[in-house]
Amino acid sequence: MNNKTSARQKIRYRIRKRIIGSAAIPRLAIFRSNSDIYAQLIDDDNGVTIAASSSKQKDITAQKAPKIQKSKMVGEAIAKKAVALGVKKVVFDRGGYLYHGRVKAVADGAREAGLDF
Repeated sequence: MNNKTSARQKIRYRIRKRIIGSAAIPRLAIFRSNSDIYAQLIDDDNGVTIAASSSKQKDITAQKAPKIQKSKMVGEAIAKKAVALGVKKVVFDRGGYLYHGRVKAVADGAREAGLDF
């Protein structure tokens, strides 16, 4: 692996030691690629993904908006799915990325749509 990828992997492991999701309070995990962003609600006790959302969904892709706006829409979409499942509180896993830009936009969108973290 290149140096940047291995450094991010070390950060992910360090974060994952402290952040654990459960059925009552799942982990909101973020993955960011160059073009898209993905969010998942994960129950680490059972090893199950409860809900997922990404910028590749038809309703988000159809809108012509910058990547930060699409990231905020992803946050709102995952929060709506979580509220529909009865989840109000989550722990945020930034996935080794800086809490800045698109990662922050997902968090802001999820907070505005009703998630607490």
